[in-house]
Amino acid sequence: MIKNLKIIVTTLLISILFISCGFLQPQIGQEQEVSIKKNAKSFDQEDAYVLYALRAEQIQDNKSAAELYRILFEKSQKKEYLYHSLSNNIALKENQAVIDTVDKITKGSFDDYKLIRFKVIAFLEMQKIDEAAELAGTLAKHSELKEDYILVSDIYAKQEKYDIALKYLERAYLKNYDEKVLDKMSIIMYVNLHRKKEAIAQLESHNLMHGCSALICGRLIGFYSNENNIDGILSTYLRLYETKKDIQVAEKIVQIYGYKKEYMKMIDFLEKSKTDDETLLQLYTMTKNYNKAFPLADKLYKKSGDITFLGQSAIYEYESHYKNDDKTVLNSIVQKLEKVVKEDKNPLYKNYLGYVLIDHEIDVKKGIIYIQDVLKLEPDSAYYLDSLAWGYYKLNECNRAKTIMDRVVTLEGGDDPEVINHVEKIKECIKNYKGKNKQ
Repeated sequence: MIKNLKIIVTTLLISILFISCGFLQPQIGQEQEVSIKKNAKSFDQEDAYVLYALRAEQIQDNKSAAELYRILFEKSQKKEYLYHSLSNNIALKENQAVIDTVDKITKGSFDDYKLIRFKVIAFLEMQKIDEAAELAGTLAKHSELKEDYILVSDIYAKQEKYDIALKYLERAYLKNYDEKVLDKMSIIMYVNLHRKKEAIAQLESHNLMHGCSALICGRLIGFYSNENNIDGILSTYLRLYETKKDIQVAEKIVQIYGYKKEYMKMIDFLEKSKTDDETLLQLYTMTKNYNKAFPLADKLYKKSGDITFLGQSAIYEYESHYKNDDKTVLNSIVQKLEKVVKEDKNPLYKNYLGYVLIDHEIDVKKGIIYIQDVLKLEPDSAYYLDSLAWGYYKLNECNRAKTIMDRVVTLEGGDDPEVINHVEKIKECIKNYKGKNKQ
């Protein structure tokens, strides 16, 4: 590796020698000749110097790089070489040398903004903060450039003069409404100056005029979280989602709606965003919106192949249609449940299948068999015992049904309205049966 200027220069001279002797001379066509003329070199060895200067920077030999770029500048008077040289001086902490060079070239003028910035940086590196602030302020007055306003602001912020720092950031922001500048402004207002409402208002105003970006809305969410303003957080997430259809943002929105227990709004959001059909299905179930629940469960089954969704589809379809006694719908429900019970051992589905077969008198005896199967697993279930009793009622075995129902009413779930209705029906059946015997 090249470690110092002498090695670089020696190698450079050898390279130049080879070039001058023609060993590296390429065949140049007409287009190449034109290109060379357009990029005419200030002196013959310029390209070689540049290559070695770049190599020195690559291996972080800043001393050699600074010297090579200085030579390039002196021979060509191209300012870019000077800027590179000063950058390497800064890296070497040769800050006074940077100041001296800038002063020698500028002679107190502000015509070259880049050179003045190097001097400001050198002052900062030397911890001459006041000098840096004064020079940067003068530079900003001359240039009126956003980057110079930001530079002055950073210096005053370093001095904890946040009011002045904010004023310079405000000037920078008005140049092109840069959201990064606004973000810096909002932090100073919120954290350092404790002007929290004003910071939030500035961010909200920007969102209204320029849209909700990840940076600004993210900052707003942070401020609203600190204020424990749930509505503000939700509102910002909703706007952010409109801008960027991000699944993680959608999840946050759903979580907040859940926290606020605003389930109808959550349903509306999930229906529009289509980001979480499983949660939407749970909400449809919770709100007893079975008309929407069963086609969504069908969709999830077709998408995932999970038999549980097919079972849910059958149950929700039944809950939405059972009053109509539509044979076509009932057959569809039975077919779904028969497929489910072959794969899923959850007794819920067998009970539903058995009850549908019994209640609609499709096949009462077969329904009773299904119910008897689930009772082997859960013999004390009021709901399964009720289904069995209802099966015997449908077979006109009302006394047998009553014996079961006498037990059901003592169990948890025995006060369910449907159970009570069945009890009354079975009592009426026994009463009618006795009346017939008396005749």
